[in-house]
Parts: sequence; C-alpha cells; structure tokens
Amino acid sequence: MEANENLAFDALSDRVRRRILAALGEEGELSASEIAARIDSVGRTSVSSHLRVLRTSGVVVERRSGRNRFYSLDLDGTVRDAFVYLQSILREATTSIDTTDAPERHDADRGDRGVG
Repeated sequence: MEANENLAFDALSDRVRRRILAALGEEGELSASEIAARIDSVGRTSVSSHLRVLRTSGVVVERRSGRNRFYSLDLDGTVRDAFVYLQSILREATTSIDTTDAPERHDADRGDRGVG
C-alpha cells in the first residue's frame, strides 16, 4: 500500500471523520460551523481538530473567504488513492471466485438442510 493510501485510511479510521466526509459528500462544501452543527456528538473545537487531520491527510481541501473557512472533499487527493486500492482488491476477489461452485459453497455456508 502506498503512503497516500495509508494517510487516507488513517484519516478515515475515525467515526466522526467519516461523518464529516458524509456531510461534505452530501452538500459539497460546508463551513466548519455548518459541519459542527451536523455532528452533534462532538463540539466545534473537536470538529476543527478532525478537519485538520482530514486536511493534512489530503482527504479534504480548505477554502478561505474572509474569516470563514469552507471545506470540501479533495476528489483528486489521497481518498482517491484509497478508493483505487479498494477497487483493485474487490476486482481481484471477484475474478478469483469460481462461479461454477458458488451455489454449493453458499448452501454449505448457510447450513442448507435440503429444504426447497
């Protein structure tokens, strides 16, 4: 795994940061105050700390307008590298499955008792 992927996975390992990303994914761009209002489990200071981690890891970008800071997903940042990495794993897993015995494996896994 590349360093960029590691940064993204480290940043995404926290539930609050994943909630921040979900909010940014839904809205596109939000101020720190707007994000804090959506994340009721932590305070504004904590949200700012999480945003700093996301920004320094390359997952979000910051835009300043006067005294305000606005955040959005960095679609070309480290999160893309992590996504590509996960896609390659899933692609490899799906191509390695032998589709001819998949139903038997599924029946055995669920404890099929011949009821049909």
